[in-house]
Amino acid sequence: MSLQTLLDTSHITISYDHLEEWLLADWHGDQDLASVQQGGYEMHRLMQLQRCHKVLNDNTGVTSMWSEAAEWAGKVWFPSMAEAGLRHFAWVYSPNVYSRLSTDLTLQFTGSSPVVATFDDIDTAKAWLRQM
Repeated sequence: MSLQTLLDTSHITISYDHLEEWLLADWHGDQDLASVQQGGYEMHRLMQLQRCHKVLNDNTGVTSMWSEAAEWAGKVWFPSMAEAGLRHFAWVYSPNVYSRLSTDLTLQFTGSSPVVATFDDIDTAKAWLRQM
């Protein structure tokens, strides 16, 4: 199996796909500023540990709004991820409308690096990330 679980908490499971050479972040449940920051810091650490440049960020299991973390994610976390080597970030929306709005708000605070693209399903996100 090419997927290796690196971290599994109540809010996020982070795995490394050895075939695709990307980090998979699978967020689940209600999110808030603390859980987003904790998950973000772990993604940063594990991305550097694996020396990868791509992230597949799956929010399909997110069940709440987390807009209080949007500015931090856009202005602090994404720039630090880019500095650490992140180049492409495929973001799969949650079906929860409030989580989706939180994603869009985060992207309003995000600069041009890394390249971030949003998707409604994981297969399309994977296909895009493979092409990058």
